[in-house]
Amino acid sequence: MPAKPNYSYEKRQRELAKKKKKDEKRQKKLAQNDPADPPSATTQNSGATTAD
Repeated sequence: MPAKPNYSYEKRQRELAKKKKKDEKRQKKLAQNDPADPPSATTQNSGATTAD
């Protein structure tokens, strides 16, 4: 009699892989957005300074 497949384990592994990939994607997006945010804040601050 062959061993019974452990579908719960396989499903859990797929879910973990999806979660890892999603987290990596989120981190990549945050890394792309972070450099854009400080110049925006600097631009806003310099704009406020110019308005004064």
